[in-house]
Amino acid sequence: MGSLKIGIAGGGVGGLAAAIALRKQGHDVTVFEQAKGFSRVGADINLTPNVVRAIDGLGAGQAIRERGGRPTFRISRDWDTGKETSRLGMGNIAEEQYGAPQVTIHRADIINALAENFPLENIQFDKRIDTLTQNGDGVRVKFQDGGEATFDVVVGADGIHSRVRTALFGEEHPRFTGVVSFRSVVPTERVRNVPEIEAFTKWWGPNPQSQIVTFPLNQGKDTFIFATTGQDSWHEESWTSEGDVNELRGFYKDFHADARALLEACDSTLKSALYERDPLPQWSVGTVTLLGDASHPMLPFMAQGAGMAIEDAVVLGRALAGVSTRAQAEAALRRYEKTRQERTAKIQIGSRGNQWMKGQGNADWVYGYDAWNEPLAAA
Repeated sequence: MGSLKIGIAGGGVGGLAAAIALRKQGHDVTVFEQAKGFSRVGADINLTPNVVRAIDGLGAGQAIRERGGRPTFRISRDWDTGKETSRLGMGNIAEEQYGAPQVTIHRADIINALAENFPLENIQFDKRIDTLTQNGDGVRVKFQDGGEATFDVVVGADGIHSRVRTALFGEEHPRFTGVVSFRSVVPTERVRNVPEIEAFTKWWGPNPQSQIVTFPLNQGKDTFIFATTGQDSWHEESWTSEGDVNELRGFYKDFHADARALLEACDSTLKSALYERDPLPQWSVGTVTLLGDASHPMLPFMAQGAGMAIEDAVVLGRALAGVSTRAQAEAALRRYEKTRQERTAKIQIGSRGNQWMKGQGNADWVYGYDAWNEPLAAA
């Protein structure tokens, strides 16, 4: 059985996961990453049981368990009274129920864990796609440095600003949601007096735009604090800038004392604008397709953004199993797209509404999903 020559735009979480999944099927895979190398940048990521199970099949499960945190519960609390409104067992309980625990981890640590399962020589850094065209010979990619390459299949895993998406469907700008976020990391010892600091806890604010989320990092040595609030405009040149901890505390001055204690522990914070797009009705054209934020960028309120990219990657690899021609690949990409669209759209819209698991609810439809065994749709 022959193999496909596949190019992946983007060496982030989704791109590397796809590279591993496709290489497992015997394909010749090259990743193009615009950064000059992997570095410790980006946010901290919540990997729920559905995602950890997907990562296990990619060979990086043990590494993320060793490097990340392992929350005991997923707890919801009211912003003003501190009253607990829901509690879901994670850790060992989730492992028994879903076959994997929740793991909370820095983006750089999961990137490194994935990269250990893919040959570094197959990753080209400082390489950004400019345009692409398709003909009978394949997908011709032109890079911004003037280089060119031709592939049987190209996967756009290049984020919300995806050049591959633009090449397929034209220019479209994501819209500002009117919500900004603050991200801080503090040593856990500073917030040890906050009850159940070892859990994943979400403080639900007085409106859907307002919340504080905390979870353990670095095997519990640090605590990640993520807060969002409504803001009418965003005037920074970048989506992320240095924030003001006093502004951060001011937004949540009426929250419960335990929530305020979290923010008092912050020495610094990063402030980011949150952007989104509507679900795409189509992900693929010919033998070019999209995954992750390139096809379904979503707000972080269900903590599934990176997870959906990893699930996409696993299903994409399965769809292209045993495929050796471009004609077969085109049908396989349609199967991949149809298999993933309903779930990702549902989670994308649910994340926008920000009501999931506010009270006691059933998390099985999210956490119980198994990307390795989900039936593939017909082409």
